[in-house]
Amino acid sequence: MPLLDTDQDLARDSYYAATVARGPGHAPLAGTTSCDVAVVGGGLAGLSAALELRQRGFDVVLLEGRQLAWGGSGRNGGQAIHGLACDQATIEAQLGLDEAKRVWAMSIEALDLIRERIARHGIECEWRDGYLGLATNARKGAELAEWADRMDSVYGYPLTRVGHAEVRDWIDSPRFHSGVHDPRSGHLHPLKYALGIARAAAEAGVRLHEHSPVVSMTPGEPAVLRTAGGEVHARRVLLAGNVYLSGLAPALEPRIMPVGTYIACSSVLDDAVADRLIPSRSAVCDTNFVLDYFRTTDDNRMLYGGRVSYSTLTPSNLAQSMRQRMLLSFPQLASAQVDYAWGGFVDISMNRAPDFGRLAGAPNVYYLQGFSGHGLALTGLAGRLVAEAIAGDASRFDVFARLRHRAFPGGRMLRTPALVLGMAWYRLRDILG
Repeated sequence: MPLLDTDQDLARDSYYAATVARGPGHAPLAGTTSCDVAVVGGGLAGLSAALELRQRGFDVVLLEGRQLAWGGSGRNGGQAIHGLACDQATIEAQLGLDEAKRVWAMSIEALDLIRERIARHGIECEWRDGYLGLATNARKGAELAEWADRMDSVYGYPLTRVGHAEVRDWIDSPRFHSGVHDPRSGHLHPLKYALGIARAAAEAGVRLHEHSPVVSMTPGEPAVLRTAGGEVHARRVLLAGNVYLSGLAPALEPRIMPVGTYIACSSVLDDAVADRLIPSRSAVCDTNFVLDYFRTTDDNRMLYGGRVSYSTLTPSNLAQSMRQRMLLSFPQLASAQVDYAWGGFVDISMNRAPDFGRLAGAPNVYYLQGFSGHGLALTGLAGRLVAEAIAGDASRFDVFARLRHRAFPGGRMLRTPALVLGMAWYRLRDILG
């Protein structure tokens, strides 16, 4: 089944979509128009960039193939967490410690930016402070504590240690050994947040067009983007479609892979039960390579994500499969039902570092991709960085653009089977501890 057809099926039972009123939407592109910047992709990266560009005085047209925030931006786990999907050691190895510190500081700025936008634009999106990173055994607990010590001493970012003796005070689960708590990270309703950014962009004057997939792009000055209903002539272009670019930039495609990720949401729990599960009401992730992530919602449901598919094939009986995974962490929820089960695709890079830059041979075409499942906060910052670059100051954007990225091995036919085999090894390592 083609990726977009699979994704359409995965989107149907989303808790987020069921708890949002979208409104009338935005008309598809019709006819020919021109602008300073054309943005391809109406997820958080594209919307954030469009808003930042408009605030700097640029005329912006945004083209979204389906609905705004229809993809991963509106279906993710809702967790806004410090750092990147890759470890800081990956950044240090390529850029050196000083620039790695700069990247880390920008990841924290990304968290502050969420709070700033919520306040400035009056976005009701159920923000809650707090993130728990938890280890599932003693060895992983020691590694996590060592990492936290280094983040404090080298990066100046202190985290609260959660020892083995006190871990049950933080989470009512037999599965976890120890962890760390970060009050600066947090979680929210991602679809409400993304649509709030879209509303702010529209009010600022961004021309938003839904149901307008770009079928071709001719680079140049201006670049020309064509849809079924019209075309846009733009001095600058931003490609922010991640796994949905559909061949617009063939040179970028081998550097990312679509990975399916899945979430279930329980029936409503009693207040006392929800409070006991995660007393701080923080977002939670474990430290496994193939990790679980979960949190309680404002209406007292357990929202639990975990399974991934590197083959893009959806697990059979998704709701039951996710319920079983949830019960591994919270066996006391055996009587709870799964009311929603959904998923979507994220774009991972080989080293799990974000991939930002300009197209070779087309320096007026920028791109943002490779958020690797850690993009809720970083997409917002990426939009700011690319807006700064287009406005004339590329110093921060180019820190990320200097990161080197390799294509996934195996070419178009074999890279997915190769990735499936590689991830099976990491899963085995997680199981063996």
